[in-house]
Amino acid sequence: MKKLVVFCLVFLITFVFFNGCRKKVEEVPPPPPQVKEQPKVEKVEKPPQVKEPELTEEEIFERKTLEELNAEQPLKMVHFDFDKYDIREDAKPILAANAAWLKKWTSVKILIEGHCDERGTEEYNLALGEKRAKAVFDYLVSLGISPDRMRIISYGKSQPLDPGHNEEAWAKNRRAQFTIIAK
Repeated sequence: MKKLVVFCLVFLITFVFFNGCRKKVEEVPPPPPQVKEQPKVEKVEKPPQVKEPELTEEEIFERKTLEELNAEQPLKMVHFDFDKYDIREDAKPILAANAAWLKKWTSVKILIEGHCDERGTEEYNLALGEKRAKAVFDYLVSLGISPDRMRIISYGKSQPLDPGHNEEAWAKNRRAQFTIIAK
């Protein structure tokens, strides 16, 4: 029996020795979950889009309403000196540009509005506003614009641009401005 105990002991020591020296297997973490790849879709080329033809300047102009045209203010206003209705030198290039625009758009008809500052009587300012509108009318006719395309009106002092009561405000209010009434 001694032999059996010694044999078991030797066997046990050998077993422990070899198990202790054996290479340890590293635990490998499980692989990360694989993301399913989206099936590759071949890019399908879109059929070439048919470009809408670009509108001409005339077509764009025809599509605009009178309100839109007047909001753009293609015709610039001119100003006058106190108690005067003659065309100032600084107004001539503005009126020339207005005439060029009117020559380009030959179907347009306009209203020339004469305005005054608040000084003076209503009757006086209505007459002065009419003279200012007429002076602009005559100047545009001299630049080749048909008189049949223009009308004049005087608003006197009833429609000020600037409600102030000083020279700066009055200078803004002494004007002739344009409204497109037909195209």
